[in-house]
Amino acid sequence: MTVAPAANGWATCLVVSGNLLNLALPGRAFYANQEPLGNAEYDQKTRWLGAMFERLNADVLGVQEVWDEAALKAAVARSGLRYTHVLAPGTEHGASGTPRVGLVTRLALESVDSVAAFDPHDGVTVPELGVHARFERPVLVARLRLKHGQPLHVLVAHLKSKRPKFLQTDDGEPLEDRDDPLVATRATLRSLLMRAAEAAALRRIVIGVLQRTREPLLLLGDLNDAPHAATSQLIAATGAAAHDREARDVALYHAPDVQSEPGLRRDLGYSHVYQGWPDTLDQVWVSEEFVAESRHAIGDVRRVEYFNDHLHEGRERWRSDHGFVRALLRLRLPPG
Repeated sequence: MTVAPAANGWATCLVVSGNLLNLALPGRAFYANQEPLGNAEYDQKTRWLGAMFERLNADVLGVQEVWDEAALKAAVARSGLRYTHVLAPGTEHGASGTPRVGLVTRLALESVDSVAAFDPHDGVTVPELGVHARFERPVLVARLRLKHGQPLHVLVAHLKSKRPKFLQTDDGEPLEDRDDPLVATRATLRSLLMRAAEAAALRRIVIGVLQRTREPLLLLGDLNDAPHAATSQLIAATGAAAHDREARDVALYHAPDVQSEPGLRRDLGYSHVYQGWPDTLDQVWVSEEFVAESRHAIGDVRRVEYFNDHLHEGRERWRSDHGFVRALLRLRLPPG
């Protein structure tokens, strides 16, 4: 059963976001400088992911870094759980260039789209690279239907990483001295501008869905920045909503910040560790329909949990190098 009604008139829905770290079929070359997964490593990876999916038991699971939809389906099958939809647009015959995002859900799927190109107004000029006008990894836009009939829009995103964007030839040969700190600074600036451009373009998608439908929305993703970083707030505009009631209609709220269960807020919830520093790159955002204090609330975020113990267990490729974040949403049951 997807959404289990409770005796007190509530239904629940578990939503999860997680980066799967280059989930590909064995033998697929995904990056020039990385060996493809072998059969044994692929088996171990799909087995590990299957066990994680079983533990998470999500009703809606947004994933990143999928190269082959068949590999995602294999990992889901190993969970032993039953899902109606397992998809990763653009990977049906294998992705090229960059991995894609995917969606795994038990809910009814009414529509799904994969958005690669920005709106024409959203392109940003990046030094030495020209206009950045496309998501490196297209955004998945889906409309679902909850068990009791409520519509739910879900966006799954994976924004440009903080990794410096060095200039190189089409064959991957470097055109810059990567050991020069000033060159590295310039390359990091390029990455920041690309990520900011993608954040602004994603913001347009968020506003479009919320203004067009007036229906609840979730954003699940690896945003490659902290929840309160400038790029994340470009997407969410939570700060503006705090001071302007009208802005709340198109704002998003970081799920841990609005969870309602007493005593569960933690000082540190993280999903990635880089050079010893923890950070929360993987996030769940909700529209105001899941903010208990909102006059438009249809439910709330009951609690948020981070599944990250494996980040300290090893760096093998069959594990993910990201933790998973899971939010328990509650919805008021419709009358009757």
